[in-house]
Amino acid sequence: MTPAIDTHVRLDTHPAHPSAVQAVLTGTRAHVASVALEAAGWSVAATGVLVLARIDHEEPYWAADAAKHLTAEGITVEITPRLQEAIDEEWTWPNYPMPWCTRSEIREVSNQAQKIHDDIRNGHLLIHAHAHDRHTTVAVGTYLYPGGNSVYLHGEDHLRQIADTYGSPAEALVAFEKVHAAEMRPGPAPLTATERAAIAARSVFDVTTAKSEPSCPEPETVPVYLAETGDHDALLDTFLDAHGEFEKWRTWSDETTHAIHESQTLRIERVHEAQARETAWTIAAYETPVSDRIWHLTATSATPAPVLQTLLIHLADGDGWDTVIGVPVDEKTVTTATQPLTDAGWKHTLTGHGIRWTSPDGQASVRFDPLAAHGPQNPATWTIWAGPDPDRPTWAITASPHTPNSLLADLSEALAHETGTRQAQPGREHGPRLAASMSAAPAVTASRPASRSR
Repeated sequence: MTPAIDTHVRLDTHPAHPSAVQAVLTGTRAHVASVALEAAGWSVAATGVLVLARIDHEEPYWAADAAKHLTAEGITVEITPRLQEAIDEEWTWPNYPMPWCTRSEIREVSNQAQKIHDDIRNGHLLIHAHAHDRHTTVAVGTYLYPGGNSVYLHGEDHLRQIADTYGSPAEALVAFEKVHAAEMRPGPAPLTATERAAIAARSVFDVTTAKSEPSCPEPETVPVYLAETGDHDALLDTFLDAHGEFEKWRTWSDETTHAIHESQTLRIERVHEAQARETAWTIAAYETPVSDRIWHLTATSATPAPVLQTLLIHLADGDGWDTVIGVPVDEKTVTTATQPLTDAGWKHTLTGHGIRWTSPDGQASVRFDPLAAHGPQNPATWTIWAGPDPDRPTWAITASPHTPNSLLADLSEALAHETGTRQAQPGREHGPRLAASMSAAPAVTASRPASRSR
């Protein structure tokens, strides 16, 4: 008989996403169960909490399978009644394209699609290009482990399959381009709604079931420059989903994403693993696709998401990145860019580095450097930051000469009047609360296949 291990695993349905399952681990050897679940495709969502979120909606089945294996290892497993009901439920895919398959065969096809999805998500399968083929998506990629094949993928979500294999990436790309040259696009296809829902499920979980996790207080409303950083990657994904004129490119290492406007004259670079004070965003505008850049702007990794959202909204507004070439930065342009700050009572002072506007609470500033404005394109012509010291800011944005005045004015308007949220902390001084409020990005929800039968 297998000796018992001091670990208790409670399996339950996910609190916010249909079909997903969460596991809450307790006990002195909870790490043993955690390792086993991670090896089976579960994701760690918090200390002692794992989530199983799949693109084939078969989480209850695989949760039951995991329970069998854990129990065999001497780990105590509890399955809640509502999860057991989902495990026992029989359902079918509506309009399944392979009606000759049995339920177990359908599950095997879906599991193979899940493995492809996981290989892409975990960086084991590099997607070189994709295309739309009638009513579905096709792609070509290469497995990165030694001796890995290049593959032709057909379909989306639970229907994605390896339709062909090749001996090299070059051979695969040539074959793919021969068939899909007109529709071919670099990199992976945009995430489907099902894939986005699975991502959301891995990061949203019921912490109330974990007794060791304290409850979080309600977030407080603060000036936008004091708001929390938020999820920059989700912000960029939402922006790209809403603006098809921007195309997403990933580098081979997946450390950086590029979003390029269809005109090729505006480029956004997002570095995913930058530290809080390191540059995580670079935006550059060009007169033509092959000319030198006209202006550029950078933002650090800790920049509040509402501030970045203001910036992205401006860039998506027609030709929001255009500027007049050759026109010097003068007093009029500076006044226009900072008028919202002046109107909101920000303190205006002259310093050794130029002109500075400071928020009434002293926790954010905007600085214009006239010497840099009339010299080479220096990214510190404009500097926006939170914190008392520009040399060690909480977050910072810098902009070069010829950054559009309208863009700077929009940022000033947001800093002066908009709000965001941050998690309240006992004893922390609250900044002044302003009247305006930010609109939240739409939540991603999942849907379980219809056509159930009991």
